[in-house]
Amino acid sequence: MISSLFPEYTATDTDNRWKLSSFSAEGFASDSERLRLEEKYWPLADITDRFDRKSVSFQLSKNDSIHSWLKYKEGFSAELVRNLISEFKLQPDDTILDPFMGSGTTALVASAENINSIGYDILPMSAIAIKAKSAVHDYNIAELHRLIEFIASRELPGNYRQETPYITITEDGYPKQNAIELNYFTELIASSDFSDNCKTLFRLCAINILERISYSAKDGQYLRWDIRSPKIIRAIQKREETGRRPMAVKLNKGDIPSFRNAIISELNQFIADIELIRNTMPRRKGCSCDFHEGSVLYKLPLRASESIDAVITSPPYCNRYDYTRTYALELAYLGVSDTRIRQLRQDLLSCTVENKSKVSHLRDFYTSIGRAADFERICGILQSCEPLKEVIEALKLRMANGEINNKGVIPMVEGYFTELTFLFFELFRTCRHSAKVAFVNDNVRYAGEVIPVDFISTAIAEQIGFRPVKIYVLRQQKGNSSQQMKKYGRVALRKSITVWEKP
Repeated sequence: MISSLFPEYTATDTDNRWKLSSFSAEGFASDSERLRLEEKYWPLADITDRFDRKSVSFQLSKNDSIHSWLKYKEGFSAELVRNLISEFKLQPDDTILDPFMGSGTTALVASAENINSIGYDILPMSAIAIKAKSAVHDYNIAELHRLIEFIASRELPGNYRQETPYITITEDGYPKQNAIELNYFTELIASSDFSDNCKTLFRLCAINILERISYSAKDGQYLRWDIRSPKIIRAIQKREETGRRPMAVKLNKGDIPSFRNAIISELNQFIADIELIRNTMPRRKGCSCDFHEGSVLYKLPLRASESIDAVITSPPYCNRYDYTRTYALELAYLGVSDTRIRQLRQDLLSCTVENKSKVSHLRDFYTSIGRAADFERICGILQSCEPLKEVIEALKLRMANGEINNKGVIPMVEGYFTELTFLFFELFRTCRHSAKVAFVNDNVRYAGEVIPVDFISTAIAEQIGFRPVKIYVLRQQKGNSSQQMKKYGRVALRKSITVWEKP
């Protein structure tokens, strides 16, 4: 039996602000199945003050030495992972899995505890981050200082005008001199005699400063562009020529540092982090970090059964965020083409309105590995999930009523839970008995219909065979879009950590 992660902070009041009594605005659609789930799983809810949005997001990691090495805003904090590892009573030589590894927080915290880790991620930045972070005890500090001196003293050839590669969305993404310096030093370091570790760290530093030296700013599911960017200047001119209204909101980032100054500053910070970690965290020998670049939907089914002791992860949320756009600068810098980005967008867990169904591909894949029966079983579990059926029917009614502005929303929601069901099935298969699984996720709302992602996921996991243990609920609740609040009123949405156990 698992106890509360933070017993001294657990709510003792009977305030049910986090428990919903209605899931469909104005009673437009049936919500009886969602209400049934609310009653069934609410006794497992553990409302805590100490769990906040910082611990289940990247915010705490921004100031946590090595965990800030990749500005991956969709990640969670090292503190959260440490607490879960302690609560799950994991031991040295156990193996922990993160199906959506991101910046590698789970793996790095596990390594500090002498726990093996396995991770998967589609985005190539993850592979570089994991490689750079895993080598924290192997860097030659003197060599890193030589790298800084090399960059500081090197003059660009007068005739060098080659800019860093770009894709459609990142065209005119940097001040011209930054685009040139970024490309020049990237090529120069890659062909130099510096060690592979040194080159990897340089590359990660470069990835980390791209937003800082660019005209762009990450803003939710989009990149915003500075008013000084040539593409924005052209857009403003076109609006003026056609008599359209000026842009309502204009971004000005202020001073944009040069690439050279930014990379030197970043390298100095990384060196300080390395020295701090070496003084406070001894090298752990014997544990492994096994990272696989690619989709967990196709990688995990190839793994041996009953080989995992715990899972700590946060999947992409069902919120229409497109990581291939949010991280377009990083992907373009790594040489990912427009064509490849479109494919990556489809390979990601379905969370955007552009995602197409993966069911036929998954059927072919499971058949090819001799597990067609498992494919059919997974589909059967999904089809028997009445709360999910209710959500889809409610959204279809909203669509027919003209309340959903994008026809991709319903396929996205269907695809999201379909793919999670395949993942949950594989987690159950690969987990050892008594293994704990923790998922950080947000509930969402579309066209006045609340989708309880935490409880629907738990219902699917339970049908697969997991035992629901606890659902940690943050006191800080999530709002809705201004458009939804204006039309349907505000409904506070839960941000939860669901914990399940394989019996």
